[in-house]
Amino acid sequence: MPPPGAPVEEMLVARFRSHARRLFWSALVLICVCGVTAYFYGNLRAPFEDWMLLAGAAVTVLLLVVVPYVAWISRTYTITTRRVIVREGLGSRRRRELSHTRGYSIAVRRGLLQRIWGAGTITLSNGVDAPLRLLNVPSVNLVHEALADQVEVNQILAHRDAHSVEPLAER
Repeated sequence: MPPPGAPVEEMLVARFRSHARRLFWSALVLICVCGVTAYFYGNLRAPFEDWMLLAGAAVTVLLLVVVPYVAWISRTYTITTRRVIVREGLGSRRRRELSHTRGYSIAVRRGLLQRIWGAGTITLSNGVDAPLRLLNVPSVNLVHEALADQVEVNQILAHRDAHSVEPLAER
């Protein structure tokens, strides 16, 4: 523990994305499109040509594989020793932060499929700002414990610093 009043270095506790199970259907579509394209390439009937097959496969992969992957990869959750950060977007970024020092309530919601996969949705609410939702968090119980520990440690440090010994100049 740092001495009272000393600045505390911010360290990374965890960085993660939402659970990758939502990419299951995209992976299945990619496998099926590759199989169907390979089967029909060179075997199309008269009015159709191979370039049409390839264009259709490319559009399907773009819409059903690439777009969901980019949407999944564009959201990152970061937990540090001082705050929780949610970053969204690729080109234009949206960033929300919630400080551990202010304290917040932690609510965990898990549906049936989330329970099977060990995931869940965590909602952090400090009563002032809009609640911060971490969607489909993998290993939700571990993340919940890490957040609770960080809130407790930061509130202890803030309380200690607020009630620390009088400054050296006044002694």
